[in-house]
Amino acid sequence: MGSKNKLKRFKENETFTNVFQPTREEVVGDLFPLRGKWNSEFFRNDNPLVLELGCGKGEYAVGLAERYPNKNFVGIDIKGARFWRGAKTAVETGLHNVAFIRTQIELINHIFAENEVDEIWITFPDPQIKYKRTKHRMTNSEFLQLYKKVLKKDGVVNLKTDSEFMHGYTLGLLHGEGHEVLYANHNVYVNEGSPEEVTAFQTFYEKQYLQVNKAITYIRFKIKQ
Repeated sequence: MGSKNKLKRFKENETFTNVFQPTREEVVGDLFPLRGKWNSEFFRNDNPLVLELGCGKGEYAVGLAERYPNKNFVGIDIKGARFWRGAKTAVETGLHNVAFIRTQIELINHIFAENEVDEIWITFPDPQIKYKRTKHRMTNSEFLQLYKKVLKKDGVVNLKTDSEFMHGYTLGLLHGEGHEVLYANHNVYVNEGSPEEVTAFQTFYEKQYLQVNKAITYIRFKIKQ
């Protein structure tokens, strides 16, 4: 993507009422005004609040929002030029139950209050296969404790990935730490029983994976209290 195109998207993001781009200083200083007030002040309802972490182009957040109008969705990514597409689609189609935030995932506890979030989706994250990159894996112990801070007591986490490594690493960690695995599937489009929200729609990259017969895996779990 050219720099001119990126700048254009950044500018357009500023005009979208469903996009928030706080500075790091605002976030770490706990100055983000919607923390603890997402449903009351932005969505203006009491529906469940669902996050997509590392939302990329926002396709999954928008797809879920379209399919489940009685839930509120927030896509989070540090690259605003990416989720511009999802934000624009939501504006053009009149979807009012989805929003996007440009921030680091490590800071979500400054964006959402304790017990504010019902569900988290992690879709096709970088598996960070090298050992020295373990701290960047989005299902490592530190990240799970971060998610626990914002999730409600019965909140769940969903991991959908094309990486057998990420799937295996996460299952092993969950079992090793005593978290509750609610469902696991090594190939959601071949094995029966996959939840509707896992197979109902595919992202741009997911379609490419499927074209080369790459298995898509899924885990749904609860973090130990």
